[in-house]
Amino acid sequence: MTVIELTEHGAALSVPLDDAAGRALLAARLVEAAPDPYRPGRWRVKAGGKVGVATVAVPGGEAVTVRIVPKVPIARLLFLLGYSLSAKGWRNEEVRLGEESELLPALARLFERQAEKALRQGLLQGYRSTEETSLVVRGRIREAEQIRRHHGRLIPLEIAHDEYTSDIAENQLLRAACERLCRLPGGIPHDVRGRLLRLRVRLADITLLGRGQELPSWRPTRLNTRYQNALRLAELVLRGASVEHRPGDVTVNGFLFDMARVFEDFVTVALREALADSGGHCALQATHHLDERQAIRMVPDFVWHADDGPPLAVADAKYKAEKPAGFPDADLYQMLAYCIALNLPEGHLIYAKGNAPHAAHRVRHARITIHQHALELDQPPAGILAEIEALARWLVVVAPV
Repeated sequence: MTVIELTEHGAALSVPLDDAAGRALLAARLVEAAPDPYRPGRWRVKAGGKVGVATVAVPGGEAVTVRIVPKVPIARLLFLLGYSLSAKGWRNEEVRLGEESELLPALARLFERQAEKALRQGLLQGYRSTEETSLVVRGRIREAEQIRRHHGRLIPLEIAHDEYTSDIAENQLLRAACERLCRLPGGIPHDVRGRLLRLRVRLADITLLGRGQELPSWRPTRLNTRYQNALRLAELVLRGASVEHRPGDVTVNGFLFDMARVFEDFVTVALREALADSGGHCALQATHHLDERQAIRMVPDFVWHADDGPPLAVADAKYKAEKPAGFPDADLYQMLAYCIALNLPEGHLIYAKGNAPHAAHRVRHARITIHQHALELDQPPAGILAEIEALARWLVVVAPV
Protein backbone atom coordinates (compact mmCIF):
# COMPACT_ATOMS: atom_id res chain seq x y z
CA MET A 1 0.00 0.00 0.00
CA THR A 2 1.25 3.49 -0.90
CA VAL A 3 1.03 6.02 1.94
CA ILE A 4 1.13 9.78 1.26
CA GLU A 5 1.69 12.19 4.17
CA LEU A 6 0.37 15.72 3.62
CA THR A 7 -0.30 18.89 5.63
CA GLU A 8 -3.56 20.81 5.36
CA HIS A 9 -3.17 23.55 2.70
CA GLY A 10 0.52 22.66 2.52
CA ALA A 11 2.83 22.66 -0.48
CA ALA A 12 2.27 20.08 -3.22
CA LEU A 13 4.40 16.95 -3.02
CA SER A 14 5.74 14.98 -5.97
CA VAL A 15 5.11 11.30 -5.19
CA PRO A 16 5.73 8.14 -7.24
CA LEU A 17 2.36 6.94 -8.54
CA ASP A 18 1.34 5.05 -11.66
CA ASP A 19 -1.37 6.58 -13.82
CA ALA A 20 -4.13 4.30 -12.47
CA ALA A 21 -3.39 5.30 -8.87
CA GLY A 22 -3.11 8.97 -9.78
CA ARG A 23 -6.42 8.96 -11.65
CA ALA A 24 -8.13 7.14 -8.76
CA LEU A 25 -6.83 9.74 -6.31
CA LEU A 26 -8.07 12.53 -8.57
CA ALA A 27 -11.49 10.89 -8.99
CA ALA A 28 -11.89 10.53 -5.22
CA ARG A 29 -11.77 14.35 -4.88
CA LEU A 30 -10.01 14.19 -1.51
CA VAL A 31 -6.91 16.08 -2.62
CA GLU A 32 -5.65 17.93 -5.68
CA ALA A 33 -3.71 15.59 -7.95
CA ALA A 34 -2.05 16.04 -11.34
CA PRO A 35 0.80 14.35 -13.26
CA ASP A 36 4.18 15.92 -12.53
CA PRO A 37 5.16 17.57 -15.84
CA TYR A 38 8.88 17.37 -15.07
CA ARG A 39 9.16 13.87 -13.57
CA PRO A 40 7.50 11.00 -15.45
CA GLY A 41 5.96 8.33 -13.25
CA ARG A 42 5.19 10.81 -10.48
CA TRP A 43 2.13 12.87 -9.53
CA ARG A 44 1.93 16.19 -7.69
CA VAL A 45 -0.48 15.87 -4.75
CA LYS A 46 -1.71 18.76 -2.60
CA ALA A 47 -4.09 18.79 0.39
CA GLY A 48 -6.89 21.31 0.66
CA GLY A 49 -9.03 21.95 3.72
CA LYS A 50 -9.82 18.33 4.64
CA VAL A 51 -7.88 16.64 7.46
CA GLY A 52 -7.74 13.01 8.55
CA VAL A 53 -7.03 9.75 6.73
CA ALA A 54 -8.57 8.01 3.72
CA THR A 55 -7.74 4.97 1.64
CA VAL A 56 -8.52 4.91 -2.08
CA ALA A 57 -8.86 1.52 -3.75
CA VAL A 58 -7.20 1.41 -7.17
CA PRO A 59 -8.84 -0.96 -9.71
CA GLY A 60 -6.32 -3.70 -10.46
CA GLY A 61 -3.62 -2.01 -8.40
CA GLU A 62 -2.31 -1.14 -4.98
CA ALA A 63 -4.48 1.00 -2.69
CA VAL A 64 -3.34 4.53 -1.80
CA THR A 65 -3.69 5.89 1.73
CA VAL A 66 -3.61 9.66 2.26
CA ARG A 67 -2.93 11.11 5.71
CA ILE A 68 -3.59 14.84 6.10
CA VAL A 69 -2.39 16.55 9.27
CA PRO A 70 -4.18 19.75 10.39
CA LYS A 71 -2.21 22.96 10.93
CA VAL A 72 -3.73 23.49 14.37
CA PRO A 73 -2.72 21.18 17.25
CA ILE A 74 -4.84 18.04 17.54
CA ALA A 75 -6.10 18.93 21.04
CA ARG A 76 -7.21 22.35 19.74
CA LEU A 77 -9.05 20.79 16.82
CA LEU A 78 -10.90 18.47 19.19
CA PHE A 79 -11.87 21.49 21.29
CA LEU A 80 -13.33 23.22 18.22
CA LEU A 81 -15.22 20.07 17.25
CA GLY A 82 -16.58 19.54 20.74
CA TYR A 83 -17.67 23.13 21.23
CA SER A 84 -19.74 23.08 18.06
CA LEU A 85 -21.80 20.25 19.60
CA SER A 86 -21.95 21.54 23.17
CA ALA A 87 -21.15 25.00 24.53
CA LYS A 88 -19.17 23.33 27.33
CA GLY A 89 -16.78 21.85 24.78
CA TRP A 90 -14.09 19.43 25.98
CA ARG A 91 -12.19 20.51 29.06
CA ASN A 92 -8.50 20.75 28.22
CA GLU A 93 -7.50 18.46 31.11
CA GLU A 94 -9.78 15.74 29.71
CA VAL A 95 -8.13 15.74 26.30
CA ARG A 96 -4.43 15.26 27.23
CA LEU A 97 -3.57 14.16 23.71
CA GLY A 98 -0.22 15.83 23.20
CA GLU A 99 1.30 12.44 22.38
CA GLU A 100 -0.88 12.05 19.28
CA SER A 101 0.20 13.73 16.06
CA GLU A 102 -2.76 12.58 13.92
CA LEU A 103 -6.48 13.16 14.22
CA LEU A 104 -7.80 9.58 14.00
CA PRO A 105 -5.65 8.08 16.79
CA ALA A 106 -6.41 11.08 19.03
CA LEU A 107 -10.16 10.87 18.48
CA ALA A 108 -10.14 7.09 18.92
CA ARG A 109 -8.30 7.42 22.24
CA LEU A 110 -10.66 10.15 23.47
CA PHE A 111 -13.76 8.19 22.39
CA GLU A 112 -12.53 5.04 24.13
CA ARG A 113 -11.96 6.96 27.38
CA GLN A 114 -15.37 8.61 27.31
CA ALA A 115 -17.21 5.41 26.28
CA GLU A 116 -15.53 3.43 29.06
CA LYS A 117 -16.50 6.13 31.54
CA ALA A 118 -20.09 6.06 30.25
CA LEU A 119 -20.39 2.27 30.57
CA ARG A 120 -18.70 2.02 33.95
CA GLN A 121 -22.07 1.76 35.72
CA GLY A 122 -23.47 -0.65 33.14
CA LEU A 123 -25.49 -0.20 29.95
CA LEU A 124 -28.08 2.55 30.01
CA GLN A 125 -31.63 1.26 29.65
CA GLY A 126 -34.80 2.96 28.51
CA TYR A 127 -38.11 2.51 26.73
CA ARG A 128 -38.13 1.82 23.01
CA SER A 129 -41.23 1.80 20.85
CA THR A 130 -41.43 -1.48 18.95
CA GLU A 131 -43.72 -2.62 16.14
CA GLU A 132 -43.77 -6.33 15.39
CA THR A 133 -45.78 -9.38 14.32
CA SER A 134 -46.69 -11.60 17.28
CA LEU A 135 -48.88 -14.56 18.28
CA VAL A 136 -49.90 -12.89 21.57
CA VAL A 137 -51.41 -9.49 22.40
CA ARG A 138 -48.90 -7.08 23.87
CA GLY A 139 -49.42 -3.32 23.95
CA ARG A 140 -51.93 -2.34 21.29
CA ILE A 141 -53.05 -3.89 18.01
CA ARG A 142 -52.22 -1.91 14.87
CA GLU A 143 -55.62 -2.33 13.27
CA ALA A 144 -54.79 -0.84 9.87
CA GLU A 145 -51.72 -3.07 9.50
CA GLN A 146 -53.66 -6.11 10.76
CA ILE A 147 -56.27 -5.67 8.03
CA ARG A 148 -53.77 -4.80 5.31
CA ARG A 149 -51.42 -7.71 5.97
CA HIS A 150 -53.71 -10.48 7.24
CA HIS A 151 -57.10 -9.72 5.63
CA GLY A 152 -59.27 -10.35 8.68
CA ARG A 153 -57.38 -13.31 10.20
CA LEU A 154 -57.06 -13.17 14.00
CA ILE A 155 -53.46 -14.36 14.15
CA PRO A 156 -50.67 -13.48 13.77
CA LEU A 157 -51.18 -10.02 15.28
CA GLU A 158 -49.61 -6.72 14.27
CA ILE A 159 -48.84 -5.00 17.58
CA ALA A 160 -47.02 -1.96 18.95
CA HIS A 161 -45.61 -1.74 22.47
CA ASP A 162 -42.98 0.03 24.59
CA GLU A 163 -40.13 -2.21 25.67
CA TYR A 164 -37.70 -1.47 28.51
CA THR A 165 -34.35 -2.46 27.06
CA SER A 166 -30.70 -1.58 26.66
CA ASP A 167 -31.11 -1.63 22.86
CA ILE A 168 -31.77 2.12 22.69
CA ALA A 169 -30.42 4.95 20.55
CA GLU A 170 -27.62 5.87 22.97
CA ASN A 171 -26.10 2.37 22.99
CA GLN A 172 -26.64 1.95 19.25
CA LEU A 173 -24.59 5.10 18.60
CA LEU A 174 -21.77 3.92 20.86
CA ARG A 175 -21.64 0.53 19.14
CA ALA A 176 -21.75 2.06 15.65
CA ALA A 177 -18.85 4.41 16.48
CA CYS A 178 -16.87 1.58 18.06
CA GLU A 179 -17.37 -0.65 15.01
CA ARG A 180 -16.46 2.17 12.64
CA LEU A 181 -13.24 3.03 14.45
CA CYS A 182 -12.19 -0.63 14.40
CA ARG A 183 -12.70 -0.77 10.61
CA LEU A 184 -10.97 2.46 9.66
CA PRO A 185 -7.68 2.21 7.75
CA GLY A 186 -4.78 1.88 10.20
CA GLY A 187 -3.31 4.43 12.53
CA ILE A 188 -5.09 3.45 15.79
CA PRO A 189 -2.60 2.43 18.52
CA HIS A 190 -2.73 -1.24 19.57
CA ASP A 191 -3.65 -0.44 23.16
CA VAL A 192 -6.60 1.70 22.04
CA ARG A 193 -7.74 -0.89 19.50
CA GLY A 194 -7.69 -3.56 22.19
CA ARG A 195 -9.89 -1.47 24.49
CA LEU A 196 -12.26 -0.70 21.59
CA LEU A 197 -12.61 -4.43 20.93
CA ARG A 198 -13.50 -4.99 24.59
CA LEU A 199 -16.10 -2.23 24.37
CA ARG A 200 -17.53 -3.90 21.29
CA VAL A 201 -17.96 -7.14 23.24
CA ARG A 202 -19.87 -5.28 25.97
CA LEU A 203 -22.17 -3.85 23.30
CA ALA A 204 -22.56 -7.10 21.36
CA ASP A 205 -26.31 -7.44 22.08
CA ILE A 206 -27.07 -3.93 20.78
CA THR A 207 -28.47 -3.56 17.25
CA LEU A 208 -25.71 -2.72 14.77
CA LEU A 209 -26.61 0.16 12.45
CA GLY A 210 -26.19 -0.63 8.77
CA ARG A 211 -24.06 1.44 6.42
CA GLY A 212 -25.93 4.47 5.15
CA GLN A 213 -28.66 4.01 7.76
CA GLU A 214 -29.89 7.22 9.37
CA LEU A 215 -28.45 7.70 12.84
CA PRO A 216 -30.96 7.29 15.69
CA SER A 217 -31.83 10.50 17.49
CA TRP A 218 -31.29 11.17 21.18
CA ARG A 219 -31.67 14.14 23.45
CA PRO A 220 -29.79 15.11 26.62
CA THR A 221 -31.67 14.16 29.79
CA ARG A 222 -30.89 13.67 33.44
CA LEU A 223 -30.83 9.91 32.87
CA ASN A 224 -28.18 9.90 30.13
CA THR A 225 -25.88 12.55 31.65
CA ARG A 226 -23.00 10.08 32.03
CA TYR A 227 -23.32 9.16 28.33
CA GLN A 228 -23.41 12.64 26.83
CA ASN A 229 -19.69 13.26 26.15
CA ALA A 230 -19.33 9.79 24.65
CA LEU A 231 -22.42 10.30 22.49
CA ARG A 232 -21.18 13.60 21.10
CA LEU A 233 -17.88 11.96 20.27
CA ALA A 234 -19.72 9.03 18.66
CA GLU A 235 -21.56 11.48 16.41
CA LEU A 236 -18.24 13.11 15.47
CA VAL A 237 -16.79 9.71 14.62
CA LEU A 238 -19.77 8.70 12.51
CA ARG A 239 -19.98 12.08 10.77
CA GLY A 240 -16.26 12.14 9.98
CA ALA A 241 -16.31 8.51 8.90
CA SER A 242 -19.02 9.20 6.33
CA VAL A 243 -16.25 9.37 3.71
CA GLU A 244 -17.16 5.99 2.34
CA HIS A 245 -18.42 6.09 -1.22
CA ARG A 246 -17.84 4.91 -4.77
CA PRO A 247 -17.26 7.77 -7.23
CA GLY A 248 -17.41 5.82 -10.48
CA ASP A 249 -15.22 2.76 -10.06
CA VAL A 250 -13.19 4.21 -7.16
CA THR A 251 -13.94 3.08 -3.60
CA VAL A 252 -12.98 5.45 -0.79
CA ASN A 253 -12.90 4.46 2.87
CA GLY A 254 -11.75 7.02 5.38
CA PHE A 255 -12.21 9.52 8.15
CA LEU A 256 -12.02 13.21 7.27
CA PHE A 257 -13.17 16.57 8.56
CA ASP A 258 -13.56 19.71 6.48
CA MET A 259 -11.70 22.42 8.43
CA ALA A 260 -13.81 25.18 6.89
CA ARG A 261 -16.97 23.55 8.27
CA VAL A 262 -15.36 22.89 11.66
CA PHE A 263 -14.29 26.55 11.92
CA GLU A 264 -17.68 27.84 10.77
CA ASP A 265 -19.58 25.67 13.27
CA PHE A 266 -17.33 26.70 16.14
CA VAL A 267 -17.43 30.44 15.43
CA THR A 268 -21.21 30.64 15.01
CA VAL A 269 -22.00 28.54 18.10
CA ALA A 270 -19.42 30.34 20.26
CA LEU A 271 -20.66 33.75 19.11
CA ARG A 272 -24.26 32.76 19.87
CA GLU A 273 -23.23 31.69 23.38
CA ALA A 274 -21.29 34.93 23.94
CA LEU A 275 -24.40 36.97 23.03
CA ALA A 276 -26.80 34.86 25.11
CA ASP A 277 -27.11 37.54 27.83
CA SER A 278 -27.43 40.47 25.42
CA GLY A 279 -31.03 39.89 24.41
CA GLY A 280 -32.46 39.12 21.00
CA HIS A 281 -31.86 35.83 19.21
CA CYS A 282 -29.27 34.43 16.82
CA ALA A 283 -29.98 32.69 13.52
CA LEU A 284 -27.34 30.31 12.13
CA GLN A 285 -27.35 29.56 8.40
CA ALA A 286 -30.82 31.08 7.94
CA THR A 287 -32.10 32.02 4.50
CA HIS A 288 -32.47 35.69 3.50
CA HIS A 289 -32.98 37.32 0.10
CA LEU A 290 -31.09 40.04 -1.72
CA ASP A 291 -33.91 41.25 -3.98
CA GLU A 292 -37.49 42.34 -3.32
CA ARG A 293 -38.95 39.50 -5.40
CA GLN A 294 -36.98 37.04 -3.21
CA ALA A 295 -35.40 35.31 -6.18
CA ILE A 296 -31.78 35.62 -4.97
CA ARG A 297 -31.08 33.53 -1.85
CA MET A 298 -28.45 34.44 0.68
CA VAL A 299 -27.39 32.28 3.64
CA PRO A 300 -25.13 34.24 6.02
CA ASP A 301 -23.51 32.11 8.69
CA PHE A 302 -24.67 34.28 11.59
CA VAL A 303 -27.32 36.97 12.05
CA TRP A 304 -28.16 38.51 15.44
CA HIS A 305 -31.73 39.79 15.63
CA ALA A 306 -33.43 42.12 18.12
CA ASP A 307 -36.30 40.77 20.20
CA ASP A 308 -38.77 42.42 17.86
CA GLY A 309 -37.15 40.98 14.73
CA PRO A 310 -34.85 43.49 12.92
CA PRO A 311 -31.23 42.35 12.31
CA LEU A 312 -28.61 43.88 14.61
CA ALA A 313 -25.43 42.27 13.21
CA VAL A 314 -24.25 39.89 10.50
CA ALA A 315 -21.08 37.76 10.41
CA ASP A 316 -19.56 35.10 8.19
CA ALA A 317 -16.87 32.62 9.26
CA LYS A 318 -14.17 32.10 6.64
CA TYR A 319 -11.45 29.61 7.46
CA LYS A 320 -9.60 30.65 4.32
CA ALA A 321 -10.09 33.75 2.18
CA GLU A 322 -11.93 33.01 -1.07
CA LYS A 323 -10.05 34.36 -4.08
CA PRO A 324 -11.57 32.89 -7.26
CA ALA A 325 -10.01 33.98 -10.54
CA GLY A 326 -11.15 37.48 -11.43
CA PHE A 327 -12.70 38.08 -7.99
CA PRO A 328 -9.82 38.45 -5.50
CA ASP A 329 -12.09 40.08 -2.87
CA ALA A 330 -15.12 37.79 -3.19
CA ASP A 331 -15.63 37.61 0.59
CA LEU A 332 -15.95 41.40 0.81
CA TYR A 333 -18.47 41.53 -2.05
CA GLN A 334 -20.52 38.82 -0.36
CA MET A 335 -20.58 40.66 2.98
CA LEU A 336 -21.51 43.91 1.24
CA ALA A 337 -24.54 42.16 -0.24
CA TYR A 338 -25.51 40.88 3.22
CA CYS A 339 -25.27 44.37 4.74
CA ILE A 340 -27.37 45.95 1.98
CA ALA A 341 -30.07 43.28 2.13
CA LEU A 342 -30.24 43.33 5.94
CA ASN A 343 -29.97 47.15 6.12
CA LEU A 344 -26.95 47.05 8.40
CA PRO A 345 -24.12 49.63 8.55
CA GLU A 346 -21.46 47.06 9.47
CA GLY A 347 -20.58 43.49 8.53
CA HIS A 348 -18.02 41.11 10.00
CA LEU A 349 -15.82 38.50 8.32
CA ILE A 350 -14.09 36.19 10.81
CA TYR A 351 -10.99 34.34 9.57
CA ALA A 352 -8.52 31.95 11.13
CA LYS A 353 -5.41 34.03 11.79
CA GLY A 354 -2.80 33.64 9.10
CA ASN A 355 -5.38 33.12 6.35
CA ALA A 356 -6.44 36.78 5.98
CA PRO A 357 -5.37 40.23 7.25
CA HIS A 358 -7.15 42.13 10.02
CA ALA A 359 -8.67 45.26 8.49
CA ALA A 360 -11.75 47.47 8.14
CA HIS A 361 -13.06 48.76 4.80
CA ARG A 362 -15.40 51.74 4.44
CA VAL A 363 -17.46 51.29 1.25
CA ARG A 364 -17.70 54.41 -0.91
CA HIS A 365 -21.15 56.06 -1.20
CA ALA A 366 -22.77 53.30 0.88
CA ARG A 367 -21.98 54.19 4.50
CA ILE A 368 -21.15 50.54 5.15
CA THR A 369 -18.03 49.28 6.91
CA ILE A 370 -16.82 45.70 6.47
CA HIS A 371 -14.54 44.36 9.20
CA GLN A 372 -12.10 41.50 8.77
CA HIS A 373 -11.25 39.83 12.07
CA ALA A 374 -8.50 37.26 12.63
CA LEU A 375 -9.09 34.56 15.25
CA GLU A 376 -5.93 32.97 16.65
CA LEU A 377 -6.52 29.21 16.89
CA ASP A 378 -3.06 28.24 18.10
CA GLN A 379 -3.71 29.19 21.73
CA PRO A 380 -5.48 27.62 24.73
CA PRO A 381 -9.29 27.35 24.51
CA ALA A 382 -9.75 30.11 27.08
CA GLY A 383 -7.88 32.52 24.81
CA ILE A 384 -9.94 31.58 21.76
CA LEU A 385 -13.19 32.10 23.67
CA ALA A 386 -11.89 35.42 25.04
CA GLU A 387 -11.43 36.67 21.46
CA ILE A 388 -14.97 35.57 20.59
CA GLU A 389 -16.34 37.37 23.67
CA ALA A 390 -14.46 40.54 22.69
CA LEU A 391 -16.04 40.37 19.23
CA ALA A 392 -19.48 39.86 20.81
CA ARG A 393 -19.00 42.98 22.96
CA TRP A 394 -18.09 44.91 19.81
CA LEU A 395 -21.30 43.77 18.11
CA VAL A 396 -23.32 44.93 21.11
CA VAL A 397 -21.68 48.37 21.15
CA VAL A 398 -22.11 49.09 17.43
CA ALA A 399 -25.56 47.48 17.04
CA PRO A 400 -28.10 49.94 15.55
CA VAL A 401 -30.55 51.31 18.13
